[in-house]
Amino acid sequence: MRFVDRYPIIVTPSLHECAAFWERHLGFETVFSSSWFVLLFGEDGSASLAFMSPDHPSAPPGPEIFSGKGMCFELQVEDAKAAHAALAARGLPISLPLTDEPFGQRRFGFHDPSGLWVDVVEQIEPAAGFWDRYMMAG
Repeated sequence: MRFVDRYPIIVTPSLHECAAFWERHLGFETVFSSSWFVLLFGEDGSASLAFMSPDHPSAPPGPEIFSGKGMCFELQVEDAKAAHAALAARGLPISLPLTDEPFGQRRFGFHDPSGLWVDVVEQIEPAAGFWDRYMMAG
């Protein structure tokens, strides 16, 4: 199966506030907007994200209003330090400061207006031996 696109749809009454947040802080562009649905693309087309009103007229069965729990949206970048500096300069409220993790990521994070946790990560070299205890003997 070949996918044309793939993106999460976050069900929230704050869809337009979320779109404005992603545009202002992360450079996403709204490519479709209505009273019940907003679709955004990253400025380079490498990521897509949508927000849907709880009263969407053609909502599929099951999507409740997003509670902010149980989902993490990863944005992998080449340089987390530079991304952190740029987003902090734009006034983004960062909840997790820039951190080098022993498992091999440099990251920082924040919540958007829907409560979605956004983790901005750069892959770095893990601490020596960190993954050894997690590897399956083969």
